[in-house]
Amino acid sequence: MNQTKKGNFRSALLYMAPALLIFGVFIFYPIVRTFYLSFFLTDRQRNPIHFEGLQNYIDMFQSPDFLLTMKATFLFILYIVPGTIIISLFLAVLVNDNLKGSRIYRLIFSYTLGISVAASAVIFRFFYHSEIGLFNQVLEFFNLGKVGWLIDKNWALFSIAIPTIWINIGFNFIVLTGGLQNIPKDLYESAQIDGAGWWKQFTSITIPQLSPVLFFVSVILVINSFQSFAQIDLMTGGGPSGSTNLIVYSIYTDAFVRYDVGSASAQAIFLFFIILCVTYFQFKVGERMIH
Repeated sequence: MNQTKKGNFRSALLYMAPALLIFGVFIFYPIVRTFYLSFFLTDRQRNPIHFEGLQNYIDMFQSPDFLLTMKATFLFILYIVPGTIIISLFLAVLVNDNLKGSRIYRLIFSYTLGISVAASAVIFRFFYHSEIGLFNQVLEFFNLGKVGWLIDKNWALFSIAIPTIWINIGFNFIVLTGGLQNIPKDLYESAQIDGAGWWKQFTSITIPQLSPVLFFVSVILVINSFQSFAQIDLMTGGGPSGSTNLIVYSIYTDAFVRYDVGSASAQAIFLFFIILCVTYFQFKVGERMIH
């Protein structure tokens, strides 16, 4: 390497130093530390006291509670991703079709961007209240009986999914609306001349042209769904009977309630590889489906 290249390399490192320092302290070091602790038994101060090898991982996969956690996590994702995309796409198409007052509707449909997950959890927890909650009052009005939204294990996970979908609609609506506006209008005009109806235009033009944007929002939704925590902590605390104990909440419980940092670290590493594999799978499948 000549002197000019060495000088350019040093200058590049100097410019990158602040970013590398921040990433090193807040991202790379925690990852390495977590991987290290996953092989140890720790004390209540989270210090390693005994090398366990792969025992934390073996115990994790043999635990019925962890298997229930993973089942709940994947079921939660199955609720969130299709539900959010379908509703957001419906609203985006509705507004994009020159609907009267579309600017007002855009504001209404995107306002959840300004609401935190914690705030939405508190709002819906009030709605789900067994006695004074709005949802049960509506059910009683139609003589359908009350539902234990957050205390019935058959309803709890679905009840957590509803506010999560609601809070995600704003961002996805904006992204999908932008994607719809970038589709050339002459494609629709040509299709109308050929006699194609609305549904044919939607399936043959809108979806293929919008496929890169749909792929993007699906990847983001899957990753965010895996990392859901605040709504679980505020609404159910992982109950009832572990039916809403998603993996991030399980990591939190092991690390900060049971002080079993080794087990929590093993779960965190497993979550990292799960997200990595799912994202890789999405990219491999998405490459074939994207227009």
